[in-house]
Amino acid sequence: MSKNTIKDKLRKPSERITRILASNIRTFREIRELSQEALAEMCSLHRTYIGSVERGERNVTLSTLELIADALGVSVPDLLTEESIKNGRGK
Repeated sequence: MSKNTIKDKLRKPSERITRILASNIRTFREIRELSQEALAEMCSLHRTYIGSVERGERNVTLSTLELIADALGVSVPDLLTEESIKNGRGK
């Protein structure tokens, strides 16, 4: 494997984790009856940023994950775990 391939792989999350994160943020936000704009305001982020995260278009930093998790009242692992919502976490 070339250095560029390894480097590219390390800088981009898997489609699976990106999909899980996007789905969990959207679902937790909807459970709390928050608009993307309201969530963004709570996190001091732009509404379009939240939308792009929910569409899986962004590689979110840990600090941003913490902001979003805090605003939604869940943990960072809850945002990254596929079964979080099914298991009733974050309510």
